[in-house]
Amino acid sequence: MVKPTRVTNSIRTLRFTNGEMTQADLADRVGVTRQTIIAIEQGKYSPTLEMAFRIGRVFGVPLDDAFQYPEADR
Repeated sequence: MVKPTRVTNSIRTLRFTNGEMTQADLADRVGVTRQTIIAIEQGKYSPTLEMAFRIGRVFGVPLDDAFQYPEADR
């Protein structure tokens, strides 16, 4: 069983606000498979820092606009 990541993302929203880009289009631009994009969007996989930056650059947004990490429980 795969443990979900705590990292959340706005990739799906970013895809749709950028000309309804498909997962396959994003995957091609980032250099990964469509399945990798699906897993990231669903929170089943956390991208490497390098991949996260590449995704942000595709959309022209800072890393914080594409990915979020919740505050630690206190």
